[in-house]
Amino acid sequence: MTPSLPRPFPYAVTGAHTTLGPVITTEAWAKIAQVLDRRNPGEALDGSVITRLLGVEGKSWGPDRFATLDSVAETARAALDGAHLAPGDVTAVVVVTCNPYRILLDQDAFGLMRLLGIPDDVLPLQLGAGCAGLARAAALVAGLNTERALVIAYSVPNRISTGADGTLLPGYRDNAVHPYGRNMWAAPALFSDAAAAMVLERDDDIDGLVLYSRDSQSFGDEPGVDDPLIHFLGGGTDNPAGTPGSTDMACFGMNPPEITRYYSGGMMLNHQVLEAARPGYLDQISRVYAHQANPRLVEGFARKVGLTEQQAPSNVRQLGNTVSPSTLALLHADQVRGSLAYDARACFSVVGSGPERGAFITPIRIPALRAPAVP
Repeated sequence: MTPSLPRPFPYAVTGAHTTLGPVITTEAWAKIAQVLDRRNPGEALDGSVITRLLGVEGKSWGPDRFATLDSVAETARAALDGAHLAPGDVTAVVVVTCNPYRILLDQDAFGLMRLLGIPDDVLPLQLGAGCAGLARAAALVAGLNTERALVIAYSVPNRISTGADGTLLPGYRDNAVHPYGRNMWAAPALFSDAAAAMVLERDDDIDGLVLYSRDSQSFGDEPGVDDPLIHFLGGGTDNPAGTPGSTDMACFGMNPPEITRYYSGGMMLNHQVLEAARPGYLDQISRVYAHQANPRLVEGFARKVGLTEQQAPSNVRQLGNTVSPSTLALLHADQVRGSLAYDARACFSVVGSGPERGAFITPIRIPALRAPAVP
């Protein structure tokens, strides 16, 4: 099977912004969420156990902050402002989320564009995507050949996994129906709330690269992958709302062995394909923004390719897995610190449920970075 190869990506990131929820410790979250301790009936897991199992020490937890699309729209507006663009300058919008506020007819995309005041003739694309959605969005932007794309990514797992008081909803607390029911609590414990946006502007003189693969036909030298990694089996025509068991099936369940295998293999395939297309590419970029799946996987990839903490920053231990916004959160943190020079090149490399993976190399031309960078 012919492997997926990089394509030209003549785009620069000219605006970026991220909004997080309040960051709390895993211990504080555990006291609120009340995860059942199956070894000690009637008791809840404490944060130290969750940290030992998942590696995360904190979470971005903002069900109130993300109660509506307004916070997501404000994030996108800040990215446009950072790029010195008005809503009327946008020529395409790509919305990336695995848990939309409204599940039918791309209503999140339509609602966001309405809130932002983007003209009605601008093309919206709404992607039901997880952790690798940013790579799919970049590949689609390149295929559209559009001038100025606004990419909006968000994930608000705590709004669909915890109740008004913060405790786990029944489907995540004690689920005997879902095939991953015994460990449903792990998804709300690991995944965190965040919204992010970036502006991609076309410049034909840019020699960037974009790579995208579903890996359904082949996975490197191995057969294709057919496990979605994250199993959300409710809704749709298979388990329509209101039918027996549909509520319990409408929960995110993780397949840890396949996630580990796919992340480790997928990140290395991203690296190998980019290295073959552009030998020594790691010496030509300032940052590798790798998807923040969990600390062990992120650190393992960095060790394999010889990346330092400065070259490949990480936030998953402190924030949890913020899904598609995770790499943009790393970029935004560098922007706020002033530690990235204007026109520096970055590589975004991501893998996720679907499964899918990809990467793109692009210059960062956010106007605020024109000031001298801090080492």
